[in-house]
Amino acid sequence: MTENASLSVPSTSPLPDQVTTDVLLVGAGVMSATLGTMLRTLEPDWSITVLERLAAPSLESSGPWNNAGTGHSALCELNYTPKLPGGDVDISKAPVVNEQFQLSRQFWSHAVENGTLSDPSTFINPVPHVSFVQGAENVEYLRKRHDKLAANPLFEGIELVTDRDEFARRLPLMAEGRDESEDVAISWAENGTDVDFGALTKQFVDHLARTGADIRFDHQVKNLTRESDGSWRVVVKDRQHGKSVVIRAKFVFVGAGGGALHLLQRSGIEEIKGFAGFPVSGQFLRCLDEDVAAKHQAKVYGMAAVGAPPMSVPHLDTRVIDGHRSLLFGPYAGWTPKFLKQGSFTDLPSSIRPDNLLPMAAIGVTSWSLIKYLVLELAKTRGGKIDALRVFAPEVEDQDWELITAGQRVQVVRQKGRFGGSLEFGTTVVNAADGSIAGLLGASPGASTAVAAMLDVLERCFPARFEAWRSQLKEIVPSFGTSLAENPALLADLRTWTDKTLELTR
Repeated sequence: MTENASLSVPSTSPLPDQVTTDVLLVGAGVMSATLGTMLRTLEPDWSITVLERLAAPSLESSGPWNNAGTGHSALCELNYTPKLPGGDVDISKAPVVNEQFQLSRQFWSHAVENGTLSDPSTFINPVPHVSFVQGAENVEYLRKRHDKLAANPLFEGIELVTDRDEFARRLPLMAEGRDESEDVAISWAENGTDVDFGALTKQFVDHLARTGADIRFDHQVKNLTRESDGSWRVVVKDRQHGKSVVIRAKFVFVGAGGGALHLLQRSGIEEIKGFAGFPVSGQFLRCLDEDVAAKHQAKVYGMAAVGAPPMSVPHLDTRVIDGHRSLLFGPYAGWTPKFLKQGSFTDLPSSIRPDNLLPMAAIGVTSWSLIKYLVLELAKTRGGKIDALRVFAPEVEDQDWELITAGQRVQVVRQKGRFGGSLEFGTTVVNAADGSIAGLLGASPGASTAVAAMLDVLERCFPARFEAWRSQLKEIVPSFGTSLAENPALLADLRTWTDKTLELTR
């Protein structure tokens, strides 16, 4: 299925004024699509309704040009392996992220085998993951990082390359015109991937529609109220027909990206209190010239600027979208008060409540390095952006690259102590104590770890059913509940299976 392929949405007729459903998924992005597909497998008789305020699925952060398409597995992202003050390297987060992505690979493989997903090359392709550093001190850091990662079975086969000729052979676009006296090094992981999360999402939504889910586009949730029986009364604006409808749902999942915070706040659940959001926008430089793209076949991540959020680590990426190879470089951070790319300038101010005012004020005081970074990024001209690209590829031609706007990201702000707050760069599941509603806040690694995040939602929200589901979940994601780092034989078997099923073997 290509990005523009039509979906088998069952009906465009208006909803009745009152509707009842077992599961209501708000937002048609990768999170809702993943959770819906899981629930359709576990409970095929449950009714599922999907609401999306836009005209199609995956038009916000899941869209292929709204993210870099990295299958985040900590192979190349240096922010998951920070250098410590004494010179050591902390790799503790890297195996966690890698294990989460292994779950995604397994879930997608199972979906390919049972026909839920079609040709794997439409949504995932093999692309090496590479870390790139400059300067003798950073080369030594990369060496220490490599040595630590290589000892873990999850990172078996990762290579350290310091030889200039080998660097040029593997990354010709980056080698052209580079100063021969410069100290450079790369780590190279052959088993990396590029993922079109938009195509993946559309195939999952299409599967839900084929199996009886009611998929509704141009439908916007306006309010949520918990009923006395624990169900939810959800007021929805049907923008197609200009009417309001009420949906009563036993379980609600808010997978609305940057819109999730507002909806969870409107639900009134105690667990959302103290949470706020800090929006960060961004841009990429894109090259659609396939001759240029042929010179660079890797996802190459560099080092973050001082004060920059992890999602702003510079990287030069091969992308495979609709069968065409292209290049993407960035991101260039920006700022807007919008929580969604197609959001409102009132998103940030309207999210401030008495319960999250102090955490927001606290991060304003403690995050001056981030604020300084954003100000400098906003002041950067196109020429400055091209100069940043030339740190990676010295001889690129300006006219080969166009500037595009990426998807909006909303970083989690969490209350810390009575008066403090912390800015977090990850994803956070927030759910009501009774499990009747849950939502996902945050950004990177986001879509790559959708399967792990949705397994967390299932365990939190359906504790009475979860043990009965466990054996079936182990069929869908065989390493669920198991450390692959501690079971190298199972890891090898699952890699062989997913490589074959997802056609990732070179």
